Amino acid sequence: MQLAIDTSTNTTSLALVQDSAMLTELTWQCEQNHSVELLPHLADLLCQAGASIQSISGIIIARGPGSFNALRVGVSTAKGLAFSLGIPIVGISTLEAEAYQHNEIDLPICPIFNAGRGEIATAIYQMKDNEWQRIIDEHITTVEALCSQITAKTLFCGEFVASITEELKKRLKQKAIISSSPATSRRIGSLAELGQKRLQAGDYDSPATLNPLYLRRPPITQRKHR
Repeated sequence: MQLAIDTSTNTTSLALVQDSAMLTELTWQCEQNHSVELLPHLADLLCQAGASIQSISGIIIARGPGSFNALRVGVSTAKGLAFSLGIPIVGISTLEAEAYQHNEIDLPICPIFNAGRGEIATAIYQMKDNEWQRIIDEHITTVEALCSQITAKTLFCGEFVASITEELKKRLKQKAIISSSPATSRRIGSLAELGQKRLQAGDYDSPATLNPLYLRRPPITQRKHR
């Protein structure tokens, strides 16, 4: 049985999965209370499944991009569990998990998260020849710059897309296909599926070196100019 954890955004999720089946899951609006709410919700999840923490055989963690504090709490918790239980851990890009929900669509898939400061975090994925591929790496950009690079009809998804739908349609017209999934989409299922594939392949991350994918440094670490 594997545990999937996603604290990338205010929509936080936990899930227990086994043999490609979802045993139980919890999704809630956490705001900025991840450090207080994550472990109690994990206890609730295990109770619902009638399972103990020792029955977990692998950890799947959404490593970002996302909120600095939320990612730090999620990744630290996942690494602590992997260390203490002596089990493998894999980190999955939150953008990839968001996009993978739409992997059956024969189009480039562009997940978008709010990165603050008028910028977005994004990447592009696509299923080609029955192989899931990352076409453009995760990066920080603006909506204007992203639209200037879109040359083909593309599906846009993510919690932030609803806020910029009009801008995407105005700039891209028929090239912009907007996901009909709700803003609080079931990303945890895609995260679990991607993570299980890596666990089954023995493609583990090291708990010692696995870090959140921030894409930019927290402001407190940036050197101030006089």
